[in-house]
This record gives sequence, structure tokens and C-alpha cells, in this order.
Amino acid sequence: MSQFDLPLDRLRDYRSGSVEPEDFDAFWSKTLDEARSHDLDARFELRTGTGLSTVDVYDVTFAGFGGHPVKGWFVVPAGTTEPLPVVVEFIGYGGGRGLAHTHLLWASAGFAHFVMDTRGQGSGWLVGDTADPVGSAPAYPGFMTRGIEGPESYYYRRVFTDAVRAVEAARSHPLADAARTAAIGESQGGGITLAVGGLIPDLVAIAPDVPFLCDFPRALTVTDRTPYREVGNYLKTHRGRAEQARATLSYFDGVHFAARGRAPALFSTALEDMTCPPSTVFAAFNAYAHPDKTIEVYDFNDHEGGGPFQEAVQLGWLPGRLRA
Repeated sequence: MSQFDLPLDRLRDYRSGSVEPEDFDAFWSKTLDEARSHDLDARFELRTGTGLSTVDVYDVTFAGFGGHPVKGWFVVPAGTTEPLPVVVEFIGYGGGRGLAHTHLLWASAGFAHFVMDTRGQGSGWLVGDTADPVGSAPAYPGFMTRGIEGPESYYYRRVFTDAVRAVEAARSHPLADAARTAAIGESQGGGITLAVGGLIPDLVAIAPDVPFLCDFPRALTVTDRTPYREVGNYLKTHRGRAEQARATLSYFDGVHFAARGRAPALFSTALEDMTCPPSTVFAAFNAYAHPDKTIEVYDFNDHEGGGPFQEAVQLGWLPGRLRA
């Protein structure tokens, strides 16, 4: 696939047409207040027999949306006794927390690393362990249309709430320096990272990599690749519900969370990415409120983006924020 979206000079000025709901802040304040009415109940069980000698691994369970149990990993350098800066990571679409040995990078760099499992996912590429006990009306296979009838029932209301609670759970561990917490994620994980960055005021940095869930009005019309196409397939069957679906999605648009971003941010995008088109990423980047922001552009890549090259950029950028 060659470059298909706006040319780079126009991307750098592009602004989304997504309309922010008037009650956006009230909706999310109420949602998080309801979640916090449940005890966080963060439990960390030290795993033995992992075969890993350079890190200590904790199997985590905490209460997310509705008090539902959500799994995670907490990984620290072996023998850690003093609090460390924390990197909280969110996973891409269809993946779960996977196995513990797949998460070694950030602990190897000297940080505490918390990985959130994504409810109801973990069957596409990395295995997951967290159920989504909340039902929904009939939806196209996948997650993009689950509960799309309204923002209260929409699937990502639960996921974004889980993510905020994941940060709170990570910060609760005695080996975590709560004042130095960053959020990162790729694709869906990048979209969740933007949401967390807009909902938690005191993160020290975020790094959304080729983020999904941004600029829905453009995303739904500029690409026919899943997961965005799930919404189009739903609307092919449920004719006349487009306005309702767009209204729901506006509460979950990364552009609106970006406008509330209060931490330095490192974005990335790929100019041949049809899964998360570059214009949708630039929409969030250009809306991002904090002045300390940068975006890495991979001009001949699809949704893999920079891959290990972007990780190298993050390793050069994030420690300066976490250790400041």
C-alpha cells in the first residue's frame, strides 16, 4: 500500500471535525466516581517458577469498571527494594496481557512495568485472562460496536475506566513511585493511553504509538480496514443508526482526550497505515494540549509503524521524563 492519506504538510495542520459532547467532562467524572465507589482491591501475587532471573513478576488483580476483576502483570528488576518510576502499558486490539516473559523491556531499563489485560479480548494474538461480564445488544463481531447504542453501554467506557483504575493499582504498590508514572501503548493501547492522559491529571509522560480510536468521523470514511470497518458493517445492517453511533463514539474520541492532555507526549504514525490512518493520529496530536509534544513519522510503514525503532526512540525519550 502506497501513501493514501493527506500529504505530510497538510497532515501537520489537519484538525478533526469531531464534535465534543457538551457533557463530556461530566460523563467521565460520573463514570470514574462510580468506579471508585468500589474498593480498588489491588492484589499482587509474586510469581515463582517463571524461569526469569533478571526480573520479579507479580500476577495482578484489581477492580475495574463496575468492580469487575481485571488482570495485569507488574514486573520490576529482580531484587528491587526501593520505589521505581512506573510505566503503565495498554495492549493493542484483540490482544491480552500475554505471558509474563513477553514483557521485559521496561523492567530491563530500570522501571516498574504494569501491563493491563483488556477485558473480553486476548484471543486474537496475545492471550488474555479478563472477562467482560457486561452484556450488550447484538453487535458485529469484534468490540467496536458492543453497546454502541449509547455512551453508558459502550464497550470502551468499561475499558477506559479499567485503564484509569490500572494506573491507580500500579501506583498502590510499594515498589512504585506514584509521582513518576507514565502511560504507553500501541494502536488500541495508544488510544487507551490518550484517554488515560486526558482523565488523569498528574502523569509525567504519555507515549501513544500509532494510536487507534481517534477522529472517528474521518476514520469511519477514509479506511475500510478493521477494526474501524466493524462500525460500517454494523451500520450496513442497522440502517438509520449512523447519527446515534457517531454521538456515542464522540465520548470516546482520542481527539477530545488529547485536548485535555497535561503531560509531555511522544506520538508516532505511519504514512501507509490504513488501520489507524495518519490523519486520525495527527488529529489527536494537533489537538494535544501540552506544549511538550513530538511525533515520529514512518513514511514507508503500515500499521507496524516504527516497531523496534520506535521502542528505541521511547527508550531515549521516556527516561528523561520519568527520572526528572
